[in-house]
Amino acid sequence: MSLLLETLIHSVVWQPENKLYVFMKFVRKYIVLFAGVPLLAGFIVITYGFIGKPLQYLDEVILASQQLACPTDRQIILSDDMKWVQDQMNQARETSLRNAQIAKEAEQRKNDLIVYLAHDLKTPLTSVIGYLTLLQDERQITEDLREKYLSISLNKAERLEDLINEFFEITRFNLSNIDLQLTRVNLTRLLEQLVFEFNPLLTDKGLQCNLNVNANVIIRCDANKMQRVFDNLLRNAVFYSFENSTIEIRAIQDDIKTNIIFKNHGDTISKDKLDRIFEQFYRIDTSRSTNSGGSGLGLAIAKEIVTLHKGSILATSENEIIEFCVTIPMS
Repeated sequence: MSLLLETLIHSVVWQPENKLYVFMKFVRKYIVLFAGVPLLAGFIVITYGFIGKPLQYLDEVILASQQLACPTDRQIILSDDMKWVQDQMNQARETSLRNAQIAKEAEQRKNDLIVYLAHDLKTPLTSVIGYLTLLQDERQITEDLREKYLSISLNKAERLEDLINEFFEITRFNLSNIDLQLTRVNLTRLLEQLVFEFNPLLTDKGLQCNLNVNANVIIRCDANKMQRVFDNLLRNAVFYSFENSTIEIRAIQDDIKTNIIFKNHGDTISKDKLDRIFEQFYRIDTSRSTNSGGSGLGLAIAKEIVTLHKGSILATSENEIIEFCVTIPMS
């Protein structure tokens, strides 16, 4: 092709006034301009091809990022070439939605906590103030009645102290790193002592407590904290047992773990309540009074302590039987 062009050029007699000659001479004079412009244009076209598309993708990502700032249920849609980015952003959007829901639920629990705490503290405090006021105003009160009012006031004041202690206890477990004082503990004696201390509560409700534990069962735990767990579980069993029924405590030990089971007869607990039973300040029956239903902290504290021991605690309920199983590993 170049040979043909060269032959054609040499075969023509170029005249100075020939327009093509004048043009060719002009092109030769400004060859840099005529060669550079196409090269520059080509460079611009190629550059736009390489950069323009990524910039378009970047614009899509920027617009999609605005959806992440205020996530909604609407899916983020990008170009087909950006599907992997789309999937990642939708995962981030779903995570943000979940976190927002968790934060909302946490705020609601905090509000519930304040309501429960205010109610639970106010009830015994009101009773204390009421009976002390009666003692102050009734000058001619009989000694028996005075003794009765003082006894009730003292009982309510002690209940108020228990609530405050429980509140600080659960706060301490949540906000501090608790160091366990692990020792070899005679579980059998620990449970025997527990049942003995609960005899007055058991008698008031006509309950029997059967302890089914082998002699000298040994576990490794923090005795004081584990005693708190068993205390909360037995107290819970007493509160929610039918009158004149039986509570059973048994322990099953093997080479790996020890299971301590508290079983009582009471109203069957629904699954949705069982799923929340270890939440702080959650009460199975909110219609119960503070004196009979607890503050909703006991089981939450029990779970915290068992978890610190690298164990587990589970609750089941069916056919008017309620069971709590505490599992403590042997090592």
